[in-house]
Amino acid sequence: MAYFIKFKTNSDSRGHLTVIEKEIPFDIKRVYYIYGVAPGSIRGQHRHHRTVHALVCLKGSCDLYINDGKKKERITLSGPDQGLILPPEDWHSMYNFSEDAILMVLASEYYDPDEYIAEEYL
Repeated sequence: MAYFIKFKTNSDSRGHLTVIEKEIPFDIKRVYYIYGVAPGSIRGQHRHHRTVHALVCLKGSCDLYINDGKKKERITLSGPDQGLILPPEDWHSMYNFSEDAILMVLASEYYDPDEYIAEEYL
């Protein structure tokens, strides 16, 4: 099941600097981000054969529904100083994006359409 990691953040009068090096538990092969999501839209709605993801909401917030076949969970991502590690077996959907949301995704594998499994666990 997915779990949170906290990133080291240095803050002073100039602002904040958050570091993710050595925090992600896999080699990063792909980086993308989701933003400008239309109200009511749902993203994701799949799981993977082998890809692990780290999701970081750089700005704003979004909700996730996660189903690993044994447990179902709903969580909110809302800060750039935390990441959600999402194992391949976790069927997931992202929804309820705030208007200003920017969701960055770090992936352990390159894009491969055969890697996606659309069917949710019962």
